[in-house]
Amino acid sequence: MTLPVVETETRAQPTHSIIWLHGLGADGNDFAPIVPELVDPQWPAIRFVFPHAPVRPVTINNNMPMRAWYDIMGFGLEDQQDADGIRESIAQVQALIAREVERGVPESRIVLAGFSQGGAIALAAGLCHATPLAGIVALSTYVPIRDVVTAERSASNQNIAIFWGHGTADPIVQLARGTASRDLLQTLGYTVDWHTYPMAHQVCAQEIADLRTWLGQRFAASANG
Repeated sequence: MTLPVVETETRAQPTHSIIWLHGLGADGNDFAPIVPELVDPQWPAIRFVFPHAPVRPVTINNNMPMRAWYDIMGFGLEDQQDADGIRESIAQVQALIAREVERGVPESRIVLAGFSQGGAIALAAGLCHATPLAGIVALSTYVPIRDVVTAERSASNQNIAIFWGHGTADPIVQLARGTASRDLLQTLGYTVDWHTYPMAHQVCAQEIADLRTWLGQRFAASANG
C-alpha cells in the first residue's frame, strides 16, 4: 500500500510529476500552497504528489509521536542514524515512483523533492534509484547514512540534476552539514546546483524563484527526451 498523499495537477493528463516530501512533524499539506507561485504556465502538465510520512516516536523530541520519515537521535554528524527507518522511507518513495509510472509518467519525467529530513530521503532515494530520474530538489538537508548511499548509489543517476538550497543561519541542519554533503556528492562526481540564502530552517522567495528557473530547465530537457 502506498502512502496517503495530497495531490495537485496543474492541468489534466499530467506528463510530468514532482514527488515532494515534507519535513519532520509536518505533513503533505505543508508545501502544497507553494504550487501557484512555483509553476510557470508554459510548463507541461505536472502532477504534484505530497505524501504524508508515517507517524512514529521521535527520540530528539522526547519520543513524541509525529509524522517523520525516520527517527532522529540527534542533529550532529556523530549521532546514530535510523538506517532501518531511512530504508523503509526510501522503499515508500520507490512505490510512489512506481505508481506515477503506472499512471503514465515515465521515470525520466519524475522529480524527487524534499525539505529537511524529507530532502534527505529524496537524495537517498534518487541517488540509489535504478533508472534515470529528472532531478532531485534538496532543501535545507543532508545526505543520510552516507556510507550506505555511497555504496548503493546507482550508475543510472550519476548524472542526475540536483538543486540544493540551504539557509546560512539554519540552526537545525547547520550549513556545515549541508556543505559536507554537497562536497561528498561532488567528490563522487555529481553536479550540484548549490544555493545559499540568508535564512534559518525554512524556504524563502528567492529560493522559490531559483527553483522555478531550475525546474523549467528540467522540464524542457525531459520533454525533449
